[in-house]
Amino acid sequence: MSDPRIELRIEGHLARLTLRRPEKLNAIDEDMVDALLQACRTIERSDARVAILSGEGGRSFCAGGDIEAWSSLDADTFSRRWLRDGHGALDALARLTVPLIAVLNGHALGGGLELAACADLRIAEAHVKIGQPEAGLGIIPGWSGTQRASRRFGTQLVRRMALFGEVYSAKQAFAFGLVDQVVATGEGGAAAEAAAARVLKRSPRATELTKMLINAAEHEESERVVEALAGAVAAASEDLTEGLAAHRQKRPARFDR
Repeated sequence: MSDPRIELRIEGHLARLTLRRPEKLNAIDEDMVDALLQACRTIERSDARVAILSGEGGRSFCAGGDIEAWSSLDADTFSRRWLRDGHGALDALARLTVPLIAVLNGHALGGGLELAACADLRIAEAHVKIGQPEAGLGIIPGWSGTQRASRRFGTQLVRRMALFGEVYSAKQAFAFGLVDQVVATGEGGAAAEAAAARVLKRSPRATELTKMLINAAEHEESERVVEALAGAVAAASEDLTEGLAAHRQKRPARFDR
C-alpha cells in the first residue's frame, strides 16, 4: 500500500525516506505503517547503498503513533494489528542491509524515538527534544521502545525516560549516546548528506556484511544473519553449480572433491 505521507526517493545510490505529515507532527497511522514496510522493500530491491530518514516540517521528526489512530482500537486489535504491524515496519527499517541515517530535525518522542533507534546514525538538530512519554498516557513503548532501545542506548537510560519521564535536549542526548551528532537547526540534512557521502566511498559489500554482523552482535537479527551468510557461501560453491546442472539434466548429482 502506497501513502503520499511516506515519500521515498531513490537518487542513484542514495535513498531518501521522508515522513510528510507535518500538520500531525509526522505521527504515524496504520496506512503509514504499511507504507514504511513497503518503502523498506523497495529500498532493498534498488541500487541504494545508504538511506536518509527525516520528518517534514521541522517541529517534529516523528510524534510516534497517531493517538487518534490507535486509541479507538479494542485491546485485541491493538495488540494483534497495531503493535504487530508496527514492529514489522520498524524491524524492516532496523534490518535494512544499507546504513540508515536518521535526521532528527524535530522532536523525537515515543514512537518517534523508537523510529530513530532503528537508524545506524542519528543526527539531531539543536532544538530537538527526545523522550518516552507513553506511560503518562497509560500505554507502553510498544514498538520496541524497551527492547531495541535498551540494546542500543542502555537499559538505565531507557528506565529514566520510560519510567521517570525524563526528556532530553539534543545536547544531553549526545552526551548520553542517544544521538551521534548535534548540528545547528536547519543543518541536519547537510550533515546527513556528508555522512552518506562517506558511506558511498566504502565497499558496498563489506559495508552490508559489517552491518549484518553488528546487528547479530546486538541480537537484532541473529538467525537471518547466520542463514544469509551461510547461504551466500553455498550460493558461490561448485556444489550448487553441480546440483542445479544435475537437476536440469535429470541425473544424479556428482559432488566430487
